[in-house]
Amino acid sequence: MARAEEATLIGQPLNRVDGPLKVTGRATYVYEQWEAGPPLYGFILGAAIGKGRITRIDTTRAERLPGVRLVMAHHNAPPQGSRDESTFLEFPRAFTALANPEIHFHGEPVALVVATTFEQARAAAGLIDVTYTVEPGRYDFAARLDHAHPPKKMKIGLAADTAVGDFDAGFDAADVTIDQHYTTPYYSAQPMEPHACLVVPQGEDLIVHTSVQIVDMARTSIASTLRMDEQRIHIVSPYVGGGFGSKLRVHYETILAAIAARTLRRPVKIALTRQQTFPLVGMRPTSYQRVRLGAGRDGRLVAIAHDVIMSTNPDVEYAEQTAVTTRSLYAAPNRATSHRLTALDLPRGEDVRAPGHAPGLLAVEAAMDELAHELSMDPVELRIRNEPELDPERGVPFSDRHLVDCLREGERRFGWKRRPMKPATLREGRWLVGYGVASAIRPHPQWATRVRVRLEADGTAVVRSDMTDVGTGTYTMLTQVAADGLGLPPDRVRVELGRSEFPVSGGSGASWGAGNSSTAVHRACAALREKLLAAACGDARSPLYGRDPATAVLADGSVRVDGGGGGRGGVSVPLGEIVGRIRPEGGGEGEGMEADGETYPMAEEPNYAAYSINTYGAHFAEVGVDADTAEIRLRRMLGVFSAGRILNAKTARSQLLGGMIWGLGMALEEAVAVDVRSGALVNRDLAQYMVPVHADIPEIDAVILEGFDDKANPLGAKGVGELGICGAGAAVANAVFNATGVRVRDFPITLENLLPGLPPLEE
Repeated sequence: MARAEEATLIGQPLNRVDGPLKVTGRATYVYEQWEAGPPLYGFILGAAIGKGRITRIDTTRAERLPGVRLVMAHHNAPPQGSRDESTFLEFPRAFTALANPEIHFHGEPVALVVATTFEQARAAAGLIDVTYTVEPGRYDFAARLDHAHPPKKMKIGLAADTAVGDFDAGFDAADVTIDQHYTTPYYSAQPMEPHACLVVPQGEDLIVHTSVQIVDMARTSIASTLRMDEQRIHIVSPYVGGGFGSKLRVHYETILAAIAARTLRRPVKIALTRQQTFPLVGMRPTSYQRVRLGAGRDGRLVAIAHDVIMSTNPDVEYAEQTAVTTRSLYAAPNRATSHRLTALDLPRGEDVRAPGHAPGLLAVEAAMDELAHELSMDPVELRIRNEPELDPERGVPFSDRHLVDCLREGERRFGWKRRPMKPATLREGRWLVGYGVASAIRPHPQWATRVRVRLEADGTAVVRSDMTDVGTGTYTMLTQVAADGLGLPPDRVRVELGRSEFPVSGGSGASWGAGNSSTAVHRACAALREKLLAAACGDARSPLYGRDPATAVLADGSVRVDGGGGGRGGVSVPLGEIVGRIRPEGGGEGEGMEADGETYPMAEEPNYAAYSINTYGAHFAEVGVDADTAEIRLRRMLGVFSAGRILNAKTARSQLLGGMIWGLGMALEEAVAVDVRSGALVNRDLAQYMVPVHADIPEIDAVILEGFDDKANPLGAKGVGELGICGAGAAVANAVFNATGVRVRDFPITLENLLPGLPPLEE
């Protein structure tokens, strides 16, 4: 068998194997599940205040409405489990709903109505009369910066603060310094598929059709909340219509559907409306970031500090790793990073695509652009001069770092040399034109994942894992890895995902999904090949009897052994014939043979301690700004990326382009607006929460450098799902500055904060 890096199918731009199912409507998402018959429908009523307590709730009129089967509030909801703060991750913890009369944020569920139709449930919810005692709430982030405190703990065990050398001394001695503050707003993940759940009771078990990114942790969370035996909960999530972090854990629709189905002994379906999604699935916290850079006249950094204050819900602390962005990016002997939180009575903070690095790079890469301007230095050259030889904080080598290559290749392809050094000097009629650049970095993590691969007697292979496909192409990538590992054509591989009865994976998130699951498939196929060949070459009934397994090649659905000494000719036997003929003890149920493959958490993999393992990129953007109106238009954008070996060139490029587009949205459009008087989210729909549309995106391209990171995993592959968004917004913001000479440090960049500083039009 060929070595992993020599395989021919992996990396090819294979069309999505699930594509025909999706375009013909045969890929059923949660809300389209009808196997259990007509369900009952639930509708959630949200709190009309931001902080306080329910003093009275009258459900009489709602209960009298035709079709209503259940009205549940805190007074009649069943007891639920409590959150286990000792667990390492938030996702498997209990998620309570309607547990008490306390109101923690505007829109928090205060009642659930279940009826025969959705319309009946929604109408009945409008008839519930709720009386509150309103308490003073904390809603204004800017007014509470002085109340910031250290987090109890950071995500995935990261340190809240770090220090290397003596930052203050290095900064004070620097020839040139930058000391600026940048703010990012609340951001919301809004996947195309709404958050929905259908729960079907079967005896003492619950069949839970829900849209989640990590099946096993969803199962644990539901079991902990309902105080059930985890084995009696069966998660079904074969297709997920986007997640971006918002489906890493279960939310109110899943818990309430499970409680109602268990209470009524009937299938219950709940889907959040788009307006409900904004408060009920959490947001990326708003941030106030201070970035300080000290450098010599040659542009080499001598000191760098990144200090972040973020919002958090006081009841469920969430500390996004925003300052971690700076720890591995640029060289500087004197360094410091810190994270602080300020409590607000707003929806809980949760992961949104590329947590930490997406908002962190908006600030750090803007500051680097400010330093380049202060030094009158090319921004690309400044970044290259600060390329580290070792990880600047950990002191370990990089596994595979090609950031400079990304910058140089992007510089060449984009035509960067045409960029004007002096801002606001390149014009095309009434349009001010500018170029911007930014670096990208995103860690490549690893989590425990198990996959089972089975060869059937008909010569097909079946891959099973509770791994999810959130639209990123997991079905296709695993098909390619399995087909390559077993010498099968792709149409002879069937991948089955998203069921809790399958081997447990780390799911889709943190850019680890493809690397984890593909490595596990690769290892399972290697174990299966070894088992198959040992059995075939050791059985007297087999045409391969007595042959050396080391000389066997699996290709085109057969095992081929060339002729050797002693006059023995070559032989080729179909895999199905071997499996059907030889059924060794313990080979698996039925007429197949199977083997498992797995990956392990980073803490158990020596390479993650010995090396700094990341993905990299460089973004280049050209914008036009109307000199009269301050209207900003992206004219073109290029991203050049290094992520080791690419598993599927087509799906990887699609992920990167999507991230780049999202980065544009972060820079120019996205922001959840909070009414600081009531805590209500003002623009909680896609008519007012602005995101890029087709008309906003002209010429855009993503280029992927060839690579192979042998420290990451045997396939040499790393995740790209979040890399594209990292730094993209900063490149756009830097282009706006180059076009106008106006530096906007409060994102998003809007007409209001850009227009007053625009240079006058030339006569």
